[in-house]
Amino acid sequence: MKDQKQQSSLDLFEENEKFIKGSHLVTIFHNESNMYSVVRIRVAETNVAYDEKEAVVTGYFPRIHEDETYIFFGQMKDHPRFGRQFHVEHFRKDIPQTRQGIVQYLSSDLFSGIGRKTAEKIADSLGENAISKILENPSVLDSVPKLAGDKAKLLYDTLMEHQGLEQVMIALSQFGFGPQLSMKIYQVYKDETINTLQKNPYQLVETVEGIGFARADELGSHFGISGNHPDRIRAGCLYMLEQYSMQEGHCYVKEEQLVDEVLRLLNEKQRDLVAAIDISREIMQLTEEGKLKSEDGNVYLLSLYFSEQGVVTNIQKVLEQSQYKEQFPESEFLLALGELEDRLKVQYAPSQKEAIQQALLSPMLLLTGGPGTGKTTVIKGIVELYADLHGCSLDPKDYSKEDPFPIMLAAPTGRAAKRMSESTGLPSLTIHRLLGWNGSEGFQHDGENPITCKLLIVDEMSMVDIWLANQLFKSLPDDIQVVLVGDEDQLPSVGPGQVLKDLLASSVIPTVKLTDIYRQADGSSIIELAHNMKDGLIPSNISVAQKDRSFIQCNQAQILDVVKKVCANAQNKGYSAKDIQVLAPMYRGNAGIDKLNEALQELFNPKNDQRRELSFGTVVYRTGDKVLQLVNQPESNVFNGDIGEVVSIFYAKENTEKQDMVIVSFDGIEVTYTKQDLGQITHAYCCSIHKSQGSEFPIVVLPVVKSYYRMLRRNLLYTAVTRSKRFLILCGEEDALKLGVGRADEQSRQTSLKEKLQQKQPGEPIESQDEEILKEIPFWHDANIGMDNISPYDFMEDT
Repeated sequence: MKDQKQQSSLDLFEENEKFIKGSHLVTIFHNESNMYSVVRIRVAETNVAYDEKEAVVTGYFPRIHEDETYIFFGQMKDHPRFGRQFHVEHFRKDIPQTRQGIVQYLSSDLFSGIGRKTAEKIADSLGENAISKILENPSVLDSVPKLAGDKAKLLYDTLMEHQGLEQVMIALSQFGFGPQLSMKIYQVYKDETINTLQKNPYQLVETVEGIGFARADELGSHFGISGNHPDRIRAGCLYMLEQYSMQEGHCYVKEEQLVDEVLRLLNEKQRDLVAAIDISREIMQLTEEGKLKSEDGNVYLLSLYFSEQGVVTNIQKVLEQSQYKEQFPESEFLLALGELEDRLKVQYAPSQKEAIQQALLSPMLLLTGGPGTGKTTVIKGIVELYADLHGCSLDPKDYSKEDPFPIMLAAPTGRAAKRMSESTGLPSLTIHRLLGWNGSEGFQHDGENPITCKLLIVDEMSMVDIWLANQLFKSLPDDIQVVLVGDEDQLPSVGPGQVLKDLLASSVIPTVKLTDIYRQADGSSIIELAHNMKDGLIPSNISVAQKDRSFIQCNQAQILDVVKKVCANAQNKGYSAKDIQVLAPMYRGNAGIDKLNEALQELFNPKNDQRRELSFGTVVYRTGDKVLQLVNQPESNVFNGDIGEVVSIFYAKENTEKQDMVIVSFDGIEVTYTKQDLGQITHAYCCSIHKSQGSEFPIVVLPVVKSYYRMLRRNLLYTAVTRSKRFLILCGEEDALKLGVGRADEQSRQTSLKEKLQQKQPGEPIESQDEEILKEIPFWHDANIGMDNISPYDFMEDT
């Protein structure tokens, strides 16, 4: 007869639930971060129609031990390539129920200091239900003769370590959590998981990625926490603040606005149970506890508040440097500039000369301008003239770790960094790489360990959010010169803030705005169109084909066919998939990114016997496919937005890891993806306009139809048009283009960086940053914000 605790655990399962019981043979795969495992076991018992002596089990569970027997619950499924596998939904260790089993288990290597004699004493004293009794009440070990207190505690702690997870997973499954999410929760709270959930399930909103307010509210209701309970209100406040920052890019929310939104959230299903005064009280309490920051009626998440403060402090620190004033007499600068123009065979315009001079004689410069205004030419001039005036070499080989290269170039994305490198002939890094970011380990460089250079040029600053800007500026050394380059009319950063726009609006940093269009001399109608769009205008001849631009009239139902024909024509003229980039603002629908990628894959990389392929959900990847990286992977020097090509596919039977693998080359950097990692990439024949920022393509195909209505904004379309280097093919409805260009971004982001920069006086102290808070900033998170209250997930197919 099983004891009460063991019986209660078994009662949680349906009588007809399928299980397979066995012991560990070999671990085929185990991911320590999310606990996804593939294990071969020796089958001891099962109620599944399966008569093999061994079985492969897959699912989310920790490394299993050779000395223990496990019971896995789930379903047996047939894999098209690997045969039958048991997919685990939940599991537990098989607790020994006989004297012999207890003695063998407790005297195993799992329990340090417990030998066979001690194990026999425990079994004799507590009986066949010894394990369950100890788990229920560790004080029962007091009755075991000559068992020292420290050994008893160690035994109980070890039992809890090896049995607690299973009990937690069983309980969480009853609350509707799948194994992957259950494992995330357990990794945060360990053996205190159930107690924590029962006391305050709303903590999950703050501590476990992937759990929103709605799920926590369901749990709260289950445990009798509802209405205007303080824990529920606090969670609602924190959740709404995070939604505002991650989905709309705000750094703060006005308190009255936050109260109204939280009221709607909390009273959606339970009408009028929560009052505004209840929410205001909890906001005040959260502020007093240091969970939020309130200033001038604005409420901030701590990381955003301290990031804005940090940017102000460190910019002021750079600006207060005095050694660059009159460092070189104007006559010396003009002489060096003339020699540079002769050497490069260029003639800088007055505004370009001003930008170069300001950059070399100021500690910090903002350089802004639209397409074709010569920003790249100025960057190259700054680098060349800096080297001439300082007498330093521009050959990186002339430097060492002890004597590092004095000039650093950086950009937010790999493709933007590559463009800088190609235009200047110098190495360029992503900002993350420059700062030594290594995922969960954080950044190598900060205020205590700054980067080592004398001149830093950062391009595409419009893409830099407030979190990354703070990390960048606090990592600057003393006596550095900084040039920040960007186009203020492009889309704002994916993450919170509008750093470039606020820096320009503050007027505290020397600024040069390039307005003359130099590529206009080449007759570029793309450049002309982009500058018209900045002013909210569409040329009257938009439908008339130009040598580098055309507009094909069609409706939404025709978009797929038109885009395919345009791309096929370009392909017939010798252009490859790498040269042609289709851009769209939405994922779903007949004219959405997903459908366009399916059609374009069949055009550029159709199925044939020479191309290997691998399915991942509804997507098929083939060798030769053009793919887009969706998340930062700093350990591989590959970042969100990088475009690569699938160069190899290996099947599980062909490698020692026994896993399907996809190899993607990003400009020569090869990255290996196992099947469970394929969510990190997607097809890139068509990509979102947001993902294209920082890149340029020889040919851009841009469908614009009224079904994109909610996404159509001037800065979105302007960004798309300015991605084109040679040819721009617009297709769709002219009225949709005019509608989008006529709509400025009404949803201005709520930030206070501009005001803080203007109010900060030289030498004035500022509130110190909480480094522990800043360590929790989700630099890896891709929020895809700036979309007028519409999340990109609204347009993606459910997975």
